[in-house]
Amino acid sequence: MMDFIGFTKRNLIIYFKDVLAIFFSLLTSIIIFILYLLFLKGTFVDALNGTLNGLENFVSGADIDMLANGILLTGILGTAMITVPYTCLQTIVKDRESGVDSDICATPLKRWKIVLSYFTASTLSSFIMTSLILTVGLVVLNFMGDLHLSVQSLIAAYGMMFLGSASSTALFMLVMLFFKSSSTSTAFFGILSAAAGFVIGAYIPLSQFSEGVQGFCNLFPASHITSLIRNILLSGIANNIDSSIGGVDNGAFISAVKDTFSFNAHAFGTDFSGMNSVLYVGIFALICIAAMMVVYSKTYKK
Repeated sequence: MMDFIGFTKRNLIIYFKDVLAIFFSLLTSIIIFILYLLFLKGTFVDALNGTLNGLENFVSGADIDMLANGILLTGILGTAMITVPYTCLQTIVKDRESGVDSDICATPLKRWKIVLSYFTASTLSSFIMTSLILTVGLVVLNFMGDLHLSVQSLIAAYGMMFLGSASSTALFMLVMLFFKSSSTSTAFFGILSAAAGFVIGAYIPLSQFSEGVQGFCNLFPASHITSLIRNILLSGIANNIDSSIGGVDNGAFISAVKDTFSFNAHAFGTDFSGMNSVLYVGIFALICIAAMMVVYSKTYKK
C-alpha cells in the first residue's frame, strides 16, 4: 500500500509544484470570469429581467444579480473539472516520452497500482482545486448577498466536485493513450480549453443550441455535473424568488430560468432528472475506469 501512496504522492507533487501548470489548467475558468465581468453578466441579467415579463415588482434586483453570479460560479467549476484533470494527467505522456515509465515498470510496483496512482492523483488534484474554487466563490457570494444554501446542499456540492473530478479523469486517461509526445497533448489541450466553456454552457446556455449540439455536449459527464451543480447551488435562491412572486405566475418564471440555463441535462429529446444524470455520470465513469485498468495494464505489461 505504501508504494501506491508514494507514487500517487509523486504525481500530485509534480502537478502542484508546477505553478504554470496550475495557471494554465485554470486559464479557461479565469477567461470566463473576465468575460463575465466585461459583458456576460449584463447578458445574463438582461435575459433574466426579460423573462420576468411584468413581475419586476415582485423580484429584487439583488436576487437577480445573485442568480446570475451563481450561474457564473457553476460555469467556472464546470470548466475547471475538464481542464485540471487533463493537465495533471499529462504526467503520463511526459513519463512515456522521457522513458520514466520504463523505470517505473522496473520497480516492484504492480501494474494496476501504477494505473490507479495516475487516476487517484488526477482525481485528487481536480477535487482539491475545484473545491477551493467553490469555497472561495461561496465566500465571495456570501458577502454580496444570500444564495439561501442549506448545509445539505453544501455537502452535495462538494460531493459533485468529487464525482465530476473522477468521471473526467477516467475519460481523459483513455484520451492520453493516443498521445506519444507532450507537444501533441499540449496542442490538444489548447483545443479542449477553447471548447470546454461551450460544452458545459458557460458562455452560452446549452438550451440556445440545436437539438443535435445539445445532445453531443451532454454526452460528456462534465455537462451533467455542471447542470447538477446549478441545481444544488441555485435551487435556494430560485425558491426564494419563486416565494417572492407568490404564485402569481404559477411558477412560470423559475421554470423558464431552469429551462434557459439548463438546470437539467437534455440530450436527443430526453430530459435527465438529477438522479438520472448522477446515474449516467456514475456508469460512464465505471465503464471508463474498467477500460482504463484493462488497457493500461496491458500497455505497461508490454
